[in-house]
Amino acid sequence: MGLKKRSKVSAEFSMSSLTDIIFLLLIFFMLTATFVKLQNVELPKSDSKAVASTSVAVTIDKAGKFYLNGTPISKNAVEREVRKAISETDNQENATLTIVAEVGVPFEHVSKMMAIASKLKIKAILATSPRQG
Repeated sequence: MGLKKRSKVSAEFSMSSLTDIIFLLLIFFMLTATFVKLQNVELPKSDSKAVASTSVAVTIDKAGKFYLNGTPISKNAVEREVRKAISETDNQENATLTIVAEVGVPFEHVSKMMAIASKLKIKAILATSPRQG
């Protein structure tokens, strides 16, 4: 009486397909990442360690000049330009306005940007640099 041998199931899997998937994910995130050029300004210091994604960045320097994603804009056109930039982003529901205010900028300018974010119903964050020591 001949009994058939059961074939044993191998508990191994190929790592090459996993590395392919990781590589594709890396390429996907590199291509979809938002790269925003910020002006070189001195930021206020903070102990915050949080890092948030940015959809639109508004830089305000000590002279009162406004920059939208590195491009100079007039003080009167800030709201219109921010609204336009938000409408052009891919993820409008989770859009974030990053306020990059140089040390010494009057709080009225920062307050104005926060009011614009509130009016557009988007999140606003204030960019800071980490404290040393």
